[in-house]
Amino acid sequence: MQRKWWTLIAVSVATFMLLLDITVVNTALPAIEEDLNASFTDLQWVIDAYTLSLAALVLTAGSLADRLGRRRVFAVGLLIFSGASLAAGLAPDATFLNIARAVQGIGGAILFAVSLALVAQEFAPGRERGTAMGIYGATIGVSVAVGPLVGGALVDSLGWQWVFFINVPVGIAAIAVTYAKLRESRDPNATRVDWAGLATFSSALFLLVLGLLRGNDEGWGSTLIVALLGASAALMVAFLGIESRVQQPMLPLRLFRKPAFTGVQLAALGVSASMFALFLYITFYLQNHLGHSPLEAGLIYLPFTVINFFVAAAGGALLARLPARVIMSVGLGLTGVGLLLMGGIDPADEWTAMLGGFLVAGAGTGLLNPVIADVALSVVPKEQSGMAAGINDTFRQVGIAVGIAAWGAIFLSRGASKVEELAAGTPAATGERPRQLIEAASSGNLDTAVAAVPPGARGTVANAASEGFLAGFNEILLLGGIFSLAAALVALWLVRERDIEREQPIELLAPQVAPEGEPLPQPAAA
Repeated sequence: MQRKWWTLIAVSVATFMLLLDITVVNTALPAIEEDLNASFTDLQWVIDAYTLSLAALVLTAGSLADRLGRRRVFAVGLLIFSGASLAAGLAPDATFLNIARAVQGIGGAILFAVSLALVAQEFAPGRERGTAMGIYGATIGVSVAVGPLVGGALVDSLGWQWVFFINVPVGIAAIAVTYAKLRESRDPNATRVDWAGLATFSSALFLLVLGLLRGNDEGWGSTLIVALLGASAALMVAFLGIESRVQQPMLPLRLFRKPAFTGVQLAALGVSASMFALFLYITFYLQNHLGHSPLEAGLIYLPFTVINFFVAAAGGALLARLPARVIMSVGLGLTGVGLLLMGGIDPADEWTAMLGGFLVAGAGTGLLNPVIADVALSVVPKEQSGMAAGINDTFRQVGIAVGIAAWGAIFLSRGASKVEELAAGTPAATGERPRQLIEAASSGNLDTAVAAVPPGARGTVANAASEGFLAGFNEILLLGGIFSLAAALVALWLVRERDIEREQPIELLAPQVAPEGEPLPQPAAA
C-alpha cells in the first residue's frame, strides 16, 4: 500500500481516538459525577480542561512539528495522550481527573496540529486532497456516530474508567504505524516558538472560561468575576499586540487579511460553540432529566450520528462540484435549524421530540467537517500547513470551551429565574437555592435536593426545578441555533474561491519539451 494511504490511516486513527474521547466522555459524565461526587462545575471542567489546554497549545505544537519533524512530534503526541488516558481512568477524585484531562489536551493539541499537515504533504490540492478530506471527514463522522454508543456500552458494562482505558491500545497501535510507515517532514522556514504569545493567549482563555463558569456562583457584578473577565480581555489585547510585533508570531495576523481564511476559522468556531458545546447539556437532558441509561442515550444519538457519517463521507466529493462557501454556509445553516428544531421541549415530551432536529443538525455537521478541513489547508501555502491546521483546531477548541462555559452560565441563570418564579413563597426560591436546584436536576440528584425541602413544598419545588431545567435548556438550544445561523451568513460572505488553492488543469502541469537544441518558449512580457 502506498505511503500516503498509511499516512491517512494513522491520521484517521488518531483523529478517531481524539474525537471518540470527547463523545464517549459526554455519555460518561453522569457516572463520573456519581462515582467521584463531582459538582456541576466539575463536570464542565471534565470537558473544558481538555479543550482549553488543546486550544492553548495547538498553535505552538504546530510550530514545533514544523521545526522538529512532523512524524516525530505526532508520535510524541500519541504517547502523551495515551499515558494521560491511563491516568484519567485511574483518577480517585474529580481534581485528579481534570488534571489528567488537561494533560490529555496537550497530547491532543499535538495530534490535532500535525494530523492535517501530514495529510497535506502526501495529497495534492484538488480532487485527490478532496478525497482524502472526505475520508477524514467520514472518520470524524464515525467517531461521532459510535462514540455515544461505545461510551454507553462501556459505562454500563465496565465502568466509566474504560472510556479512557480504551485509548491506550489504540494509541500504541498508532505509534507503531507512525514509525513504520510515515515519512518525516519539516518546514525549512519554520518559525521560532512564540512563548510570549503562548503565555498571554492561554492565560486569557483560562481566565475567560473560569469567569464564565464561576459567574453564577460569585455574582456577575462581583469583584472576582469582573477582575477575571477584565484580566482576560487585557491579556487578549496584549496577545494581539505581541502577535503584531514579533518577527515570528504563533498566530500570524496577516493571514486574516484573506477573507476566506477568516471565514473558515469563524465557521469552525460557529459549529463548535453551537452543536458540539451543547452536546454536554443534551446528555444531561437525556440521562439526568429523562432518566435514560448511558447505553440508551448512545442509541438515542444514533439518528444524529448515522446521518452525520453518511453525509460526511459524501462531503469530499462535493468539494469538486460546489463552491466551498456554499457547502459551508449550508452546513452551518442546517446545524442551526436543527438546534432550533430540538428546542421548545415540554415536560411531557420524550426524546423523540428532538428527532427531527437530530437529523437536520447531523446532516449539517456532516457537510461541514470535510469542507472546513479542506479550506483550512487550501488557503495557505503548503509549507504553512502545520500552522494552518493548528489555527483551525484552535478555533474549534476555543468554540467548545467557551461555548460550554457560556451556555452553562445562561442555562443556570435562566433555570434559576424560572425556579424563583414557580417556587415563590417556598424556601427553594431564596438565596442560592434556585441555582442549586438546577444543578441538582442537571446532575441527576434532584430527588436528594427535594428531600431537604419541607414535605408540604416538595411537589411544588420538584416541579419548579424540572420546569427550570427545561427553560434553561430550551433557551441555550435557541441561542445555539441562532449562533450557528449567524456563522452561516459570515461564511457565505467571507469565503471566496479565489482565495482557495485548487488543482490546475493537467495540461498546465505537464512539463514543456522543446526540440533538441532549442530553448523553451518564454511567456510574453506584460
